[in-house]
Amino acid sequence: MTPDQPQSEKPAETKHLLLGAAYWLRDLMLSVVIAVVIILFLYQPVKVEGTSMMPALEDQERIFINKFVYRFGFGEIEHGDTVVFWFPRDPSKSYIKRVIGLPGDTIEVREGEVRLNGTPVNEPYVAKEFRDRITVPATRVPPDSFYVMGDHRTSSNDSRAWGVVPRHFIYGKAVLVYWPLEKMGVLR
Repeated sequence: MTPDQPQSEKPAETKHLLLGAAYWLRDLMLSVVIAVVIILFLYQPVKVEGTSMMPALEDQERIFINKFVYRFGFGEIEHGDTVVFWFPRDPSKSYIKRVIGLPGDTIEVREGEVRLNGTPVNEPYVAKEFRDRITVPATRVPPDSFYVMGDHRTSSNDSRAWGVVPRHFIYGKAVLVYWPLEKMGVLR
């Protein structure tokens, strides 16, 4: 307090500082609640582990998945979507793969060429050096299930090996790479 300042202004200053701190604390708490809601229900950051989705996604990249789009029926799972799901043989593990077959589709792989309902699939996301020559007999995708494959076919553990993914195991759609910064952008 300065000599010119009246004694009565000190409690007013203290009250003003306390009120400012309370507003700041309120805004901080509201921000934390909004962040938790976004992470729990809308977008979740995840780390890619492995090379099965190269070249679209590389080992150790960080991405955001949209958990909202499939959970509440605001979007249907479509051919070509990159989805994150609980591995059907060990639900404690998460996998990320591309959707190749929808319920009712027939998927066949002839010497590495994927056929959807008898027609070869154009797969620009599979690099030539990552293609394999595997043949897998035709499989009809059951109701409420999806046939998934990695883009790096020679190193992907996918539906060709262990079958389809039940709908309720799929919990998100990969939408955005955020790390490393030079690869930041929307996934296609």
